[in-house]
Amino acid sequence: MGQTTYLGGVSHDLCDALYNREARRYADAHPNSKAAQAIGATHFYDGVPFHWMKDWSMPFPLIIQRAYDACVQTADQIILNDFCLGDTGSFFGHSPAPVAQAIAEQSKRGLTYMLPTRDALEAAKTLTDVFGAFQWQICTTATDANRNAIRVARAITKRPKILVFNGCYHGTVEDVMVERVDGKTQARSGLVGQLHDLTKSAIAVEFNDLNAVENALKTGEIAAILTEPVMTNSCMVLPHDGFHQGLRDLATRYGAILIIDETHTISSGYGGYTRTHGLDPDIFVVGKAIASGMPTAVWGLRQPIADRFAAYDAERPAGHSGMGTTLSANPMQFACLKATLNHVMTADAYAHMERGANILARNLSEIIEKHGAPWHVVRVGARVEFICAPGPLNDGAEAAAAHIPKLEKTIHLSLVNRGCLIAPFHNMMLVSPVTTDEQIGALVSAFDEITAELFAK
Repeated sequence: MGQTTYLGGVSHDLCDALYNREARRYADAHPNSKAAQAIGATHFYDGVPFHWMKDWSMPFPLIIQRAYDACVQTADQIILNDFCLGDTGSFFGHSPAPVAQAIAEQSKRGLTYMLPTRDALEAAKTLTDVFGAFQWQICTTATDANRNAIRVARAITKRPKILVFNGCYHGTVEDVMVERVDGKTQARSGLVGQLHDLTKSAIAVEFNDLNAVENALKTGEIAAILTEPVMTNSCMVLPHDGFHQGLRDLATRYGAILIIDETHTISSGYGGYTRTHGLDPDIFVVGKAIASGMPTAVWGLRQPIADRFAAYDAERPAGHSGMGTTLSANPMQFACLKATLNHVMTADAYAHMERGANILARNLSEIIEKHGAPWHVVRVGARVEFICAPGPLNDGAEAAAAHIPKLEKTIHLSLVNRGCLIAPFHNMMLVSPVTTDEQIGALVSAFDEITAELFAK
């Protein structure tokens, strides 16, 4: 007899059997999605409009008919409790009424015209009120914002490299698509059509390792440290006590720019992790949910950094800066940004989210303990993850080892079949201002049922 092998405490054979059963159940429940996908698939490369639409656990993609509050409705008229929320893009709920109204009103006045509006001027002040004193710029995605921040850092320091943390994700910024393998930085192995040597533009060290950060900074090559406050696009890793103050101190000591990317950690509280925990970045970035799903990101410079960049900008030759896209800072973005900041992304909304996320995290932890699963739960404000490995995790290498795609895929599909949608890439769940206690209860109940079967004695 062959030896039984396990994934996160669950046997391979059981994982396969449960996935196959749930796949049949899913196919039976979603015939309209399957038929629609078959009709449209021939016109898209690989059958979908964008490649990550095939990264879900389902045998074929759901076709969504509409979304509202914290729900999505499929082509088969099935309503799912949505804890993915567009992978944070709809973090504050689908089409909040103030934002939908702002879109309707702005659409009558034009969609883009490459000049500011009153909404733009008012939004800039509100950004400062919410996130702190920065000189703001607007773009379309957080990828764009990080790319621009990197250019500014290199321009004013005259240094080539960006320090990032192994396992991080800052959008599709090519210059920092690196990982750490056997103690060395290398380009991420899955990159498509990669030509340039990325080790000339970035160095990867492990999260929470201040000694490694300092050793990199001592080379004099590092223009900026680019980091999330919490590692999120992996199994979630929390910062050790003193880590962020250490980054601030080291960046100051060695003349590097500290860039904080809050695109996911906007979940942390009103004003993001930076305001909630008193961080002091030189450049601040946030995207995705900042305009409730309208493609928008913002990046801000502390005044001394803005002054240094202005001096550089005044002296550089005329011509393309390599920063900007035609549709960035369009009036529709500002209408949605202003509505979100003033009426949706409020302190009261965060209080509701924090309470719900705390209930969710506590209940998931109790279920894991009850069934003896070797797993743990991590929460950052309104963002909750169950991780199919013991914890806590300390860095990107540990996070990569804790990621068990086959087991996670089985759990995700089982949750969909029980009316709950979570993010496809890891085990992330978001509690929005419009997520109800009943929805949280439904997710907890579904998770309990699935975990009980996975760990049945």
